[in-house]
Amino acid sequence: MRPLILITNDDGIDSPGLLAAAEAVCGLGDLLIAAPHRQQTSMARAFPRTEDLGIIDTAVLTVCGRPTKAYAVHGSPAYAVAHAVLEIADRKPDLCVSGINYGENLGAVVTCSGTLGAAFEACSHGIPAVASSLQVPMRLQRSSRYSRADWSAASGITQKAARFVLTRGMPKGADVLNINVPDRPRDAQGYRVTRQSGQNYFHFIRPGQRDFSKRFELQSRLQVDLDALEPDSDIYAVYVRKITSITPIACDMTADGVVSRLRALAGNG
Repeated sequence: MRPLILITNDDGIDSPGLLAAAEAVCGLGDLLIAAPHRQQTSMARAFPRTEDLGIIDTAVLTVCGRPTKAYAVHGSPAYAVAHAVLEIADRKPDLCVSGINYGENLGAVVTCSGTLGAAFEACSHGIPAVASSLQVPMRLQRSSRYSRADWSAASGITQKAARFVLTRGMPKGADVLNINVPDRPRDAQGYRVTRQSGQNYFHFIRPGQRDFSKRFELQSRLQVDLDALEPDSDIYAVYVRKITSITPIACDMTADGVVSRLRALAGNG
């Protein structure tokens, strides 16, 4: 039986990046496409309750020249994955591919990412995941007016990572391979295996005076501290070296080196 690959994202069912991901891996197995019905960037692994929650619309996407059924889930990226696994799929997916995202997910920002949130939800069901993102200007990262993008480099590395996981399994200790592809990479096929940077990458801008009773959305800017930036990090690879970063991530966020010290301090070591 061919592997079942769940394709999802946080940019919505109409995103060209979702189609690029599907076409990248269509030759590796059977596809199940389930994504939020609209733009859901920065939802992380949230489970918000909305009036239309759980409605699932169907659509037909042309993937690799073939009409392919897709499911538009009214809910967050994590909800889209949960519904796909629990009630849409006829068997447990062998792999989840989340992306290809409009905008890079680097450093500490990964905890905000809906792309990674969908991947983490897949992991909670015992499904390994590949999260794939393409660097684009910030003004395009929350838009439902999907701009044109060159998906070729991101598609190629996504396919390579998906094939690796399907044939060799996820490396021990990892649950997600977080891929970030720079805009106009110096080497379209090259990549570095990196650590997740401790830097935020995107930072909120302090608001000026405003009326607290009025709706307000914090704005962000890209800010990298080059002096403190780790040379083996994801941010360094993409932002400085302009080369694709692949970061293995574990869902277990325990700071293992601290556990014994804290137990000793608490008197239960």
